[in-house]
Amino acid sequence: MKLTSLAQTGLFTLAAASHFGFREPAGHEWHPPVRGDSRSPCVGLNNLANHGYLPRSGKNIDLEAVRRAVAGAYNYERTAFDSAFQQAVDFKLTTTGNASTFHLADLALHDAIEFDGSLSRNDFASGDDLHFDPAVWHGVAKSLGLYEIGSDKADRYVTVETAARARAARVAEAKRLNPAFNASDAQAQGSPGTTALYLTTLWDATQGAVPKAWIRSWFEQERIPYREGYKPLSDTPKTGKDIGDMFQRILAVDTEG
Repeated sequence: MKLTSLAQTGLFTLAAASHFGFREPAGHEWHPPVRGDSRSPCVGLNNLANHGYLPRSGKNIDLEAVRRAVAGAYNYERTAFDSAFQQAVDFKLTTTGNASTFHLADLALHDAIEFDGSLSRNDFASGDDLHFDPAVWHGVAKSLGLYEIGSDKADRYVTVETAARARAARVAEAKRLNPAFNASDAQAQGSPGTTALYLTTLWDATQGAVPKAWIRSWFEQERIPYREGYKPLSDTPKTGKDIGDMFQRILAVDTEG
């Protein structure tokens, strides 16, 4: 028996409220942004700011701050995102007055790092490609099966294949709705790259998949799912190669069948 979307939403909220028996790291409790804080189209960076791994203001972020954050929160090698940081510098996105820092909202510049067909944001042509869009996300969440959890343990997880097909469905829907959809290089790389990033970051190696509850926390609240049991392994840091390997796995999935 599978739960309805409404019932599942209610259970998820109650479960999150009770913290699933797990605690957030001391000093890195989740707090949503307040007026004046800066946030980006990138959920992973927003989560880091919401937990204080990056400045909670989301402002004046430098390379060292990114290195500390991705290592401390997600157990990536410190330099895993150096090239991504350099990309932001090269695009001259910053509005801080310092070429080596940026505010999170600077990353919303269209077709630089931000792209059409986001999993949780509307397209640039809609007028708001920065903020979480519940309607966009609802379609993706349904494709991922996040609101359908049955008695089978496998129903609690999202596989690479399911995530790849949900990504492809979102892009197809964006193209259908947006006559100005920009199928740029940024879009072609960023769309599967975003899916590869969240899968790699949240990956449960014991299951070969990602718990649905973790994905909901990640996107819907922009909260690292510590309360639901997320604890990145500390012995072997994740690397840029791990993300690249996941990227290739996503591209290898037949999304037409």
